[in-house]
Amino acid sequence: MNLDKVISGFFIILAMTLNFGFFYGDMDSLVSHSKYELMAAIIVNLIATTLKLGDKTQMGSVLLATSLVADIQLIAAATIWTVAHYAYTVNLEITGIVISLSGGALLANLISVALYVGDTLKSKR
Repeated sequence: MNLDKVISGFFIILAMTLNFGFFYGDMDSLVSHSKYELMAAIIVNLIATTLKLGDKTQMGSVLLATSLVADIQLIAAATIWTVAHYAYTVNLEITGIVISLSGGALLANLISVALYVGDTLKSKR
């Protein structure tokens, strides 16, 4: 068993599940979306991104790209939510933007997990 692959796979899948946990809920209200879960999703996504930096293969490049997309969207969602909370009011438009950005990050994480599993299945012992 390759410990590096286990740790990398753990963080890739954890990033996706935390992102799903934040995304899942009522689209009209941020009450069912935890700010702590969004922060955890950002931190785990950043850890998963740093773990993908050393891979110099073509698949590693695609995995890094999907991780960067998820990072940017989750950071943008947190930034918009924070600015709206402290500078403006959090209305339905802001709620929709935050949840939609996390949905885009979830899609990037799903692609990353699918590619990771496909690469694992393709690799030889």
